[in-house]
Amino acid sequence: MAKKAKRRGRPPGARSPDKMDVGQLRQYIGSLENVLKKKVSAQRAYFEEKLSELGDYTSAKAARMVRAVTGAKRKGTRKKAAPKYRSRKDPKTMWSGRGVTPVWMREEMKGTKLKKDDFLIAKG
Repeated sequence: MAKKAKRRGRPPGARSPDKMDVGQLRQYIGSLENVLKKKVSAQRAYFEEKLSELGDYTSAKAARMVRAVTGAKRKGTRKKAAPKYRSRKDPKTMWSGRGVTPVWMREEMKGTKLKKDDFLIAKG
């Protein structure tokens, strides 16, 4: 047996607006406006919820981007780097290994076979 096709259009028993009198038309329009208001408020609530979720995401992302672009410094200071190299002539003179090679190390290496590794501070 073949399936019955679904009915489209107005539900059974609904009258055509052409055949309604003025009072019935006003009631019909009022009911349509109420349905429309409910649907609009439901859609508005849904989209406002989604926007608030996006707002939280974008505000956090925007803050990260602003910090990256402006080069804003982080709060606090770094711990001073521990020394890795020590002078052979003056044991009080040390260097962390960051930045340009210090003059005292270049002077001590000049004319000798010493390398940077020879100035390393022994651990332990």
